[in-house]
Amino acid sequence: MFNLTYEFKLKPTQIQAAMFEEWLEINRRVYNYALRERKDWYKSRSCQINACSLQSEYIIPIDTPRPTYASQCKSLTEAKKEYPDLKKVQSQVLQQTLKRLEVAFVAMWERNHGFPRFKKYGRMRSFVFPQMKGDRFKPGMVNFPVIGWVKFRQSRDIPDGGVAKLARVVKRASGWYVMLTVQWDVSVPSPLPHGEALGIDVGLTSFVATSNGLLVKRPRFFVDAERQLKLLQQRVSRKPHGSNNWHKAQKKVARLYEYVANCRKDWHSKLSHQICNNAGMVFVEDLNLIGLSKGMLGKHCLDAGFGQFFNILEQTCFKRDVYFQKVDSRKTSQICPSCGVKTGKKELSERTHICSNCGYTTNRDVAAAQVVVIRGLAAVGHTVKMLAEGKFVGIPVKQESPVL
Repeated sequence: MFNLTYEFKLKPTQIQAAMFEEWLEINRRVYNYALRERKDWYKSRSCQINACSLQSEYIIPIDTPRPTYASQCKSLTEAKKEYPDLKKVQSQVLQQTLKRLEVAFVAMWERNHGFPRFKKYGRMRSFVFPQMKGDRFKPGMVNFPVIGWVKFRQSRDIPDGGVAKLARVVKRASGWYVMLTVQWDVSVPSPLPHGEALGIDVGLTSFVATSNGLLVKRPRFFVDAERQLKLLQQRVSRKPHGSNNWHKAQKKVARLYEYVANCRKDWHSKLSHQICNNAGMVFVEDLNLIGLSKGMLGKHCLDAGFGQFFNILEQTCFKRDVYFQKVDSRKTSQICPSCGVKTGKKELSERTHICSNCGYTTNRDVAAAQVVVIRGLAAVGHTVKMLAEGKFVGIPVKQESPVL
């Protein structure tokens, strides 16, 4: 199976937009209620056996099972009898909200994410229709369960033969959007190593340095917009909190943030296509992006968007039949790509690589990119050797859903 996600801008009527807003609010309340139920259960199990808190204590019977996705879905059915507003939203949409909470707890346990937090008014931005069975599409229109036919701007055609499996309605500062996941009953193999190899080193001075000498300066999307953002946020702070003018000023701030994000994403997409033009294999560093975002230059690392660029580059490589792989990023700037000798740690102000052993001289970032491509080719050689020995059964099939 092969999945692709298409994003289109919706053009709902005023009644439909009001219904979207109402559904988001109901989903927010369900999410918060389910989170409170889970949090109370955990708090009741965290107190000491021989002592109680001086302020308050959560008392829940010892035989009460831990709230799970299945138990909360069952409770949701009973709650509809007491709260009629829950019947306005399709049952599967509410179940997907409970599943989102379950995913948040799994991420907390397995990936060391923080404890899930309550969502205040306006923080719930999307809801999901997990099934889109039947005739749900016609040119420029999509049929949502319960809501009905909604117009959207069909900026591109969806290839024939696909089946819509999921639809996510998203609210942004610029309007409403739908993300359609379409599935085709085909198996698409991942690209195999071939053609010219290209190593990429990313940084803040030069956003991209390639092994063939290309240097691309980093555009400062957020930094360039900070002055205007400061002005708009000052206008927000001067308005009475919660007033109509305050909401209008908040919307202008949100639109500026969305504009910056769109500019960054568009530039990343264009750069990824430029990199894939003359390459058969692309190798990048496997960086600790979370650690970079928490460092002294965290704001600039987040502004550069290294993680988003790697994701877009991987999707572009897959679409254009270019092999993509991440390699070890440790000490790429401390090794000479010509002779392999360790040259030692360089200061950030030192932008030229000069090898004391062989005399090889080049740009520091280009040298690091050349080390990346050497490591990538070594990993590819190991992979090809294992394929020849028959240790890999079949070719891995791409199962991701890139957003188009």
